[in-house]
Amino acid sequence: MSFPGIPGAGSVPRSGDMSEAEQKMVKQMQAAMESCPVKSVISGGMGFALGGAFGLFMSSMSYDTPLSGQGQQLADLPLKEQLRRGFRDMGSRSYSSAKNFGIIGAIFAGTECCIESYRAKSDLKNGIAAGCITGGALGAKAGPQAAAFGCAGFAAFSAAIDAFMRRQTD
Repeated sequence: MSFPGIPGAGSVPRSGDMSEAEQKMVKQMQAAMESCPVKSVISGGMGFALGGAFGLFMSSMSYDTPLSGQGQQLADLPLKEQLRRGFRDMGSRSYSSAKNFGIIGAIFAGTECCIESYRAKSDLKNGIAAGCITGGALGAKAGPQAAAFGCAGFAAFSAAIDAFMRRQTD
């Protein structure tokens, strides 16, 4: 993609345009981005950031009415104390969501990458298996039934998202 009025902007340099050191660096960066540990760390970090934003948004919605018992108690406090408690609660909920999303992202991406590396194929089955393993692992503490439902739920969600992302657009 090139931009009008800016020569060379947006164009990808060819390997003939780069020095040998630059070519080596590009190969190292590509190799790092294809490794399962790096993919897992990046997905965990992105999940942490998304989970933090999601948790912040959802926690801010819990203070929408003073009609509940907790809301009435909070409304009777001075404004400074209301703000202090509200921000503390929003921070703790945001951090909790961030941790959960980060863990899920790291487990799923690492598992999918390992399965894809083992099978040497990039298809829908990798995501389904990774979803099942991730859901089962997250539900394992609650017992075998929860692990089975977690496996089925994550696998179905992963299949739906992966099928949607892989579809051919006309």
